[in-house]
Amino acid sequence: MEPLLIHPDPAPPELAQALDLAGYPWKAVADERAAARDEPADGWSGAVVVAVQEPESAFRLCRAVRKRDTPLEPLLLLVSGAQLGDLELREDLFDDFCLYPFQPLELEARLKHLFWRSGRGTRPELVEYGPLVLNLETYQAAIDGQPLDLTYMEYELLKFLAAHPGRVFTREVLLSRVWGYEYFGGARTVDVHIRRLRAKLGEEHASLIQTVRSVGYRFGQARWTP
Repeated sequence: MEPLLIHPDPAPPELAQALDLAGYPWKAVADERAAARDEPADGWSGAVVVAVQEPESAFRLCRAVRKRDTPLEPLLLLVSGAQLGDLELREDLFDDFCLYPFQPLELEARLKHLFWRSGRGTRPELVEYGPLVLNLETYQAAIDGQPLDLTYMEYELLKFLAAHPGRVFTREVLLSRVWGYEYFGGARTVDVHIRRLRAKLGEEHASLIQTVRSVGYRFGQARWTP
């Protein structure tokens, strides 16, 4: 996927984090000249423009990229509540808008809808289960939109479990599938990593990883219930 064009430069930290966690590559530009200069060979996949701090600069950029021979789309505009009254006069400059400060999940949902509607762009491969999202390309994980600080093996274990929701795995199977057949550590290694994962998921979401007595562990709900 080609990067999203982001304005302003530098990108607001909360926007950068939300896009990274959602798996969207991006590049920040300061103005329309930088947008033209830094445009990838295959073009920008879309744009997210923040019009809160420097509205005239933001709208000038929107106007420039929308009046090209091939208009840049989709374009998501981030505005403050005070700017809502002016949007009718500028509706040709964007495809959708989102109030700033934004909720990361809303931002992701609006971008996903815009890409679906335009038929352009795809997201990287993700593993998603309820509030949990794992980006398989960037090795990032988030719960309820908040990043998880995982070690490599914690990520690999969580990825394996989340990719097979409802299935029960013994400690031996987890050792062979996650750590590899040549790993000589004992089953206690699995227990330690499960305990750490639960702690990092937090009290509210620790139950995503369930202990199946005398067998092993299961992620999420079983496919069949009594």
